[in-house]
Amino acid sequence: VAPLPELLGRNIADKTLMVTGAGGSIGSELCRQIIQLKPKQLIVLDVSELAIYRILAEVEATANELGVHLVPLIGSIQDRAFIADAMANHQIDTIYHAAAYKHVPLMEGNAAQAIKNNTLGTLVVAEEAVRAKVASFTLVSTDKAVNPANVMGASKRLAERICQMVSLNQTKTRFSMVRFGNVLGSSGSVVPLFKKQIAAGGPVTLTHPDVTRYFMTVAEAVQLVIQANSLAKGGEIFVLDMGTPVKIRDMAFKMIHLSGLKPYME
Repeated sequence: VAPLPELLGRNIADKTLMVTGAGGSIGSELCRQIIQLKPKQLIVLDVSELAIYRILAEVEATANELGVHLVPLIGSIQDRAFIADAMANHQIDTIYHAAAYKHVPLMEGNAAQAIKNNTLGTLVVAEEAVRAKVASFTLVSTDKAVNPANVMGASKRLAERICQMVSLNQTKTRFSMVRFGNVLGSSGSVVPLFKKQIAAGGPVTLTHPDVTRYFMTVAEAVQLVIQANSLAKGGEIFVLDMGTPVKIRDMAFKMIHLSGLKPYME
């Protein structure tokens, strides 16, 4: 679906933006697309030094060419003093909050960390955004927050509720949340896993032969996140239309065929 140009640039052009989790799959694509829309300043924040180094190495030349001032910040969204200081030092217009732990099986074994980061970390960023009078705030959420059946989904549903709660108690910051499903090529996505398993000679592992999933590309997902930020009135949850669900087994078979091999089930 083609994006609407007027929505893409509305809260970005000539403004100061912050992307949390800027080194992740969604965060880094947000940075790439935001820079093309010519903000005045882009603050890239991540807990990982390596992640910040990589995204800077990729986008620095384009940012300089377009006159976008990049500010790299390394630290945790759970650190209130760090987040408050970042907000105080930069007059931020828009925040895209993409920082999160998102791997479902890993979070099952690390539930406390999922809540600390995904839920309480969101509370910190949301409250400090209001305190700093940030105009708009978009939480990158997940379809796993719908009737959550796992820790990761529950932590993100709580993050959504926090944003709605903070939104209700103030009038300075316009909050929105965007849910979408599996993003092709993102870290932890099934496609790179299948590619790795095929390259190793198999087997390609399926949790169940009848499992279906919705998919979209990282670029599509981020375009929709940016447009949702422009459409928000305050407190909405946007659910992205992911198209038609795909059977994971069929996807695995196609990938095996494309690799010149013949698939079979055990």
